[in-house]
Amino acid sequence: MGESHLQFDDRVRGLQRKHQKLAGGVVHSVNHDGLIIARPRRGRIQFPIKGLFLMVSAFFIFKSFLLGYLGSITYLERVEKLSLGTIVEQAGAALMKPDPISIWLLDTYRLFF
Repeated sequence: MGESHLQFDDRVRGLQRKHQKLAGGVVHSVNHDGLIIARPRRGRIQFPIKGLFLMVSAFFIFKSFLLGYLGSITYLERVEKLSLGTIVEQAGAALMKPDPISIWLLDTYRLFF
């Protein structure tokens, strides 16, 4: 009797493990004899491309807004001042230099405002 309880507990634990794996997603496939088998979906690392795109877009919009608000001479002076600082400030200055995208966005703003 004790042996049958151990086998039963092992089977229940196995079913619980399988259920937890299947809770993350299921892929159904048909076996060679027509039996439908549910297998757990493989976990894959998803990269948030949409979030990255939004962050980069917001950065360029912010940069072109600053360029338009401060004016090109003041903006370039501040970037130059930033480039004389620490390594982090120099990296910020390299990122904040005017580029074709931010200049194009600034020209587009000026058409509407």
